[in-house]
Amino acid sequence: MPVDILFTVIITAVIQSVFGVGVLLFGTPILLILGYDFINALSVLLPISIAINSLQIIKHYQFIDATFYKRVLVYSIPLVVVFLFFVSSSKISIGLLVGGFLVLVALKSFFPVIEQRLQQMIKYEKTYLAVMGLVHGMTNLGGSLLTAIVHGKGYSKNTTRVTVAICYASFALFQLITLFLIGSHFELSYADNMSFLQIGVLVFLLTEEFVYSGIDNTKYEQLFAVFLLISGILLIFK
Repeated sequence: MPVDILFTVIITAVIQSVFGVGVLLFGTPILLILGYDFINALSVLLPISIAINSLQIIKHYQFIDATFYKRVLVYSIPLVVVFLFFVSSSKISIGLLVGGFLVLVALKSFFPVIEQRLQQMIKYEKTYLAVMGLVHGMTNLGGSLLTAIVHGKGYSKNTTRVTVAICYASFALFQLITLFLIGSHFELSYADNMSFLQIGVLVFLLTEEFVYSGIDNTKYEQLFAVFLLISGILLIFK
C-alpha cells in the first residue's frame, strides 16, 4: 500500500467528513503533485468520496434541499460526464480563477458589497451550475464551486453538509461510471483500492463521532467560511 496515498486519504477524508467535500478537491492535486496521473487518482479517490458522502446522506437525508439537487442533476451532471471525456488531453488550469472566487465567498460576511455582488451572481443559478459541471469534469475542482453556492444559501449545518454531500456523490458516481464506459486502465490493485476505501470510511466514523457532532450551527458557518478561504488560497497558489 503506497504510504503517500494513505496519508492523502486520511487527511482529505477528515475534511470531507466535516464539510461534505475534500477527498476529490484536495486529494486530486496532491496525488498529481506526487506523480500519479489524473485517471489513477480518480480510481482511488472516487470510491472513497462516494462512500463518505453516502454515509452522510443516510444519516441526514431528511435535510436535503431536493429542489437544488434536481437542478444540479439537470445542469451540472451532463457537463461533468462530457468534459471528463476530454480531460486526458486538456491542459487548461483554472485554479487561479476558482481560487479567487472562493476567497471572495469566504470574505462576504465581512464586506457587504461582496455579499451583494455574489447574490447577484447566484441569481443566474442555471449558468453557475453548468459552469460548475464543466469545471468538475475537467479538473475535479467543482466541489469548491458547489460549497460556495451552498454556503451562500444560509442553511443549517446538517442541510449544508448533506446537500453538498448528495451533489458531490452524484458527481463522483457519474465520473466513475464514465471511466468504466470508456475503458480506463487503473494501475493500482483492487486490494489497495479496497484498503483505502475502508480507511476512508473509518476516518469518517471517527470524525463524525468526535468532531462533527460537537460543532453547533454558528461555529459550523464560521468554519465553513475558513474552509472556503483556505481552499481558495491553495487553488490560487497550487
